[in-house]
Amino acid sequence: MTITADFVAVNPLSPQPAKRTDGTHYRIVPARYPLRKVGTFLALALILAVAHSTITNERWGWPVFAEWFFAEPILVGLSRTLLLTFLGTFFGFALGTLLALARVSGSPLLAGVSWVYVWIFRSIPLIVLLLLLNNLGYLYETIRLGVPYTDITFASWQTTLLITPFFAAVLGLGLHAAAFSSEIVRGGILSVDQGQLEAAAALGLPRRHQATRIVLPQAMRSILPGGFNEVIMLAKGSSQVYILALPELFYTVQVIYRRNLEVIPLLMVATVWYLVILSVLSTIQFFIERHYAKGALRNQPSSVFRYFLKDKPVDKPAGAARVTSTPAAPVSSGRAGDGWAARTAPGGAVSIQNVSKSFGDLRVLRDVSLEIPAGSVTAILGQSGSGKSTLLRTINHLESVDDGIISVDGKLIGYQKDGDTLFELKEPEILKRRADVGMVFQNFNLFPHMTVLENIVDAPITVRGLSKAEAEALAYELLDRVGLSDKAQSYPRQLSGGQQQRVAIARALALKPKVLLFDEPTSALDPELVNEVLDVIKELARSGSTLVIVTHEIGFAREVADTVVFLEQGQILEKGPPAQIFNAPAHPRTAAFLAKVL
Repeated sequence: MTITADFVAVNPLSPQPAKRTDGTHYRIVPARYPLRKVGTFLALALILAVAHSTITNERWGWPVFAEWFFAEPILVGLSRTLLLTFLGTFFGFALGTLLALARVSGSPLLAGVSWVYVWIFRSIPLIVLLLLLNNLGYLYETIRLGVPYTDITFASWQTTLLITPFFAAVLGLGLHAAAFSSEIVRGGILSVDQGQLEAAAALGLPRRHQATRIVLPQAMRSILPGGFNEVIMLAKGSSQVYILALPELFYTVQVIYRRNLEVIPLLMVATVWYLVILSVLSTIQFFIERHYAKGALRNQPSSVFRYFLKDKPVDKPAGAARVTSTPAAPVSSGRAGDGWAARTAPGGAVSIQNVSKSFGDLRVLRDVSLEIPAGSVTAILGQSGSGKSTLLRTINHLESVDDGIISVDGKLIGYQKDGDTLFELKEPEILKRRADVGMVFQNFNLFPHMTVLENIVDAPITVRGLSKAEAEALAYELLDRVGLSDKAQSYPRQLSGGQQQRVAIARALALKPKVLLFDEPTSALDPELVNEVLDVIKELARSGSTLVIVTHEIGFAREVADTVVFLEQGQILEKGPPAQIFNAPAHPRTAAFLAKVL
């Protein structure tokens, strides 16, 4: 029998014999846990006893239960309960999301208004809120729409006619749910890593796109459990509108059992229908959570629905090359970049003039000036805390400067110059200009809920206006160049660190920036993964792109850089070609630093 046949014949779930060195086999017996079996038996016995007692006890009134379960009044009350739940959920979470966004916004006024709203409506019991709204006509006879503090009125309504019991119920449930849902949504937003916002901003994605495509999809993993718990509480809380004499499910059951005195069977009717509602909501929750869990785990957990959720393979676009994954393309000896030049924009010149930056009392950059020619490679060295990353982030205006100006091809990123005055631009214009300066982060900052392909195509479609087909074709070309074309449909968590960083480079290149910034691109990688990322950067260095690299890889800087800059306490102590800096540093602090790292 062949080896293949042996594997096919074996049941993968059965214990396997272990082969001994003398050719015989051991029989492997799995460990046994008697207490587990005892616990399982006791739990099953308890369930059966409760079920038997419930079914056989005539006092439960099962014939009456069956008579009323699908009765028309019950179904009408059920439909009103479902409608109240839906409307309360919709308006509650819509208002709650706005309140959460206001709370995390940079406006103290909006944050304060949101806080006060949550404070008030979380304090008022729902039943009290419903009664207040239902009696609003006592406080205000009319409700008018017009100009405040004037007699100008566009429309007016009599309050008692406008605020019906149903409207009061929807309004009360919505206002009550908004207070709690806003905190749930805010907690989800705060759970998203700050690096995700920086990566989205570095790609030039508009603020609304950042919120809807980057932040909220990731926040949903934290929002959904608490959010659905609030929806279920709202479904059950709708029973409190009985105080308004509104015939929803619970009120209808009360009316019926007061007439026929069959209290227990009618209460069971309501209980079972609430169980059905809960079951449906829990099933919906499962599917929505599963959708937003994409990329959170290397493999999706199995479930009872797994046979209905077979993943279908996603094909590449018709024009995309179909190749298997290979190592990053080898470095050629010339400056042509072995194909990269066709995939990158001509490099831009960067001018940094008298830039200073402080965080509170900490002076991070001190009067830094540096000219980076177009198509050059500049490596920035220095000990931790010397201001290297801050200098890099000021180039694309992820950090604003306190003094000085930075331009790319003579164009400022974050400001408009008028004589001796700099006017900070509005964010949409900053994002538009920032797209010309790509950035690769130390910790990758790939969007975990998007596939590799989605990570790369999102910005070209949104920022550059490419069609989906054009963006995907470009993405596959870039993935081919970094040796990851067969990973297009994978999620970042399914990749190694080196693979993630290569995807991050492809994502930055997809916008065809004039300048590419690397913030210690290998410091988060294992030593074995460093070379595969450095090979890609070396090839880019030969393409004519302008690269600015913050790195601790001295050998790499010596090999690829045209200019090496040494930073110390926010100041440039020395700059020059690698041969000069590494072989004959002019400043003693540079020599001392290199003596420790070389």
